Amino acid sequence: MQEIIQKAETLHEALPYIKRFHGRTFVIKYGGHAMIDAELRSSFARDVVLMKYVGLNPVVVHGGGPQIDEMLAAMGVVSERIQGLRVTDERTMDVVEMVLGGKVNQEIVSLVCNHGGRAVGLSGKDDAFMRAVRVTEMRTKSGALVDPGRVGAITQVNPEIVNQLIAGGFIPVIAPVAVDHEGASLNVNADTVAGKIAEALGAEKLVLMTDIAGVKGREGALLSSLSVDEARALVAEGVIDGGMIPKVECALEALAGGVKKVHIIDGRVKHAMLLEIFTDRGLGTEFTR
Repeated sequence: MQEIIQKAETLHEALPYIKRFHGRTFVIKYGGHAMIDAELRSSFARDVVLMKYVGLNPVVVHGGGPQIDEMLAAMGVVSERIQGLRVTDERTMDVVEMVLGGKVNQEIVSLVCNHGGRAVGLSGKDDAFMRAVRVTEMRTKSGALVDPGRVGAITQVNPEIVNQLIAGGFIPVIAPVAVDHEGASLNVNADTVAGKIAEALGAEKLVLMTDIAGVKGREGALLSSLSVDEARALVAEGVIDGGMIPKVECALEALAGGVKKVHIIDGRVKHAMLLEIFTDRGLGTEFTR
């Protein structure tokens, strides 16, 4: 009986958040272990459908690095990364587009639909809603400048097609592929894409799903909340370092672009997104202006 009562109390705890966020848009960057583990994938799809049914407007932007690595390895293609971005020649771009825009995207769409949602998959090539310019050079750890190939930096997001899908009751599922001024495909970091789409939509929240608990402070403890100034100070001091820096920079840029709050959460935890959004305590790190 106590367990049943606890479930009711959890629903009561969620009620004010459901009321506050009704009709608001949430952009979710979906990646990491949550995309690979079968149980977590199914759980994520159910969570997104639940968000839609209680009146929120989730927009999913997905990654797919491990899936691309697997396909490239099967083809005997060696893939390199610089500053976390994949060096993308023409052949690699074909694989990236095939995996992200095809296999991975449609698998997520199918999962959402199988759990009672209405999902539509797209990439920045659809209606050319996401435009980018090619990054012509990047610096390696040794200091050398190299051409990363068909890697893009977002210059414009026209959210009309995404807004139309939301208004029609659909959950947009977006692959991080943009187009240049000639209509050619460019590979773009999924975190960056999620941030730019969140800005263009005027999203209430941007949620970045990762394989870590969140941002840790000077003493190594998880920080539940960070202001922009606090986050910048931790980066300057080297407390925030490595692969967390691009995610934090993405969060700060999204806040500067008008997104109200950004969350970094651990996608390895079942229902992590619901726990962060609908409970008083949450479980990741929240960034505020």
